[in-house]
Order: sequence, then structure tokens, then C-alpha cells
Amino acid sequence: MRSKGIVATLIILLVIVIDQSLKIWIKTHFYLGEDYKIFSWFYLYFIENNGMAFGMEFGSKLLLTLFRIVAVAFLIWYIVRTYRIPKVPMGYVVSLSLITAGAAGNIFDCVFYGLIFNNPMPPEVASLFPAGGGYAEIFHGRVVDMLYFPLFSFTWPGWMPWVGGHEFLFFQPVFNIADAAITCGIFVLILFYHKYILSPKALESLA
Repeated sequence: MRSKGIVATLIILLVIVIDQSLKIWIKTHFYLGEDYKIFSWFYLYFIENNGMAFGMEFGSKLLLTLFRIVAVAFLIWYIVRTYRIPKVPMGYVVSLSLITAGAAGNIFDCVFYGLIFNNPMPPEVASLFPAGGGYAEIFHGRVVDMLYFPLFSFTWPGWMPWVGGHEFLFFQPVFNIADAAITCGIFVLILFYHKYILSPKALESLA
């Protein structure tokens, strides 16, 4: 039981540190919209968004940030209650930890980045703790994304309705380490540990 708690803590801290380190480096070394080709199928491409994972937009910025904070607080409480149950496998705790770490990583952007970064026009890059102050109030920062994987593309045949003649690119969304952690955690959770998605009291009764 203790080992599960240690693993959960290490995963959450490691993902947050890696996510924030990369975001701060991108923010202070790339101008908005700049990209750097690493492979033909992998770019660092600096964009920002106000919404959820992979740049999606959803409702009020403030409400979204507050929802994330409440969700992370609940997940931390749930992990603390859950990892102590002997019947709960390590993989379940790892999945929850990845989701928690990813959500927390994006919270830092939303809560603090507007205060600690400025927002210059390209090709200038942002400064950390600028003399003139940040670009937004607390809770109104934008999430930094940079991982872009244009794996392949093709043009739809002209005879196809609606999409004929248009180019299709896979994979278009630009995301960050936090988004990847959330996605991996949810994928593993649904695929392998869906039967454990219960309240802590209900988990204790599992064989």
C-alpha cells in the first residue's frame, strides 16, 4: 500500500515538473506561432489556447479553471482513499495519477501564466516576470501547447461528397505533456481498469 502511494506521488510530481519545464522553455524561447522541425512527423510548434485538452474551447475561462481545480482536488482525495485498499491494482493508481498530474499541469498555466509572462508580438519571445507585469489577471492565463505530430496526409478523391478535393492531415491537434498524461491515463483506465471506477467503499468489496 505504501509503495502505491509513493508511486502516485512520484508520477504526479514528475509529470508536473516535466510539463512545466517544457512549457516555460517554449514560452521563453519561441515566439507565438513559431515551429521547429525535429522529424518530418514531429515538430515543436508553439501555440496557446483558452480551452481544454488539444485546444478545444468550452464555456467560460474562469469557470473552466475553477472546474479543473475542483476536479484535481477530488482526484487527489480519491487517490489517497483508493491506494490504501489492497485489492486495488497499481495500474489503476498509476492511471489516476497520470490524469491528476495532467489536469494539475494545465491548471498552473491558467492560474499563473497570465501573471508571470508578458505577451509580445512575434517575433519577440515572452519574458518571465516582466517589469511591466503579465498579460492577464489570475485565473485567465492561456495554456501552452507545443507537441505537433503531422504523421501523414492525403487528398480526398474528388468524387467524395463534402470532403472531395480537400486535404486530410493526421494528426492535427497541438498538445502538451499534461494533455498526453490525461489521455494516456484515461485510455488505460477505460481499457484495463474500468471495473474499478467506483467509490472507495465499493472498491473494498471487490474480489
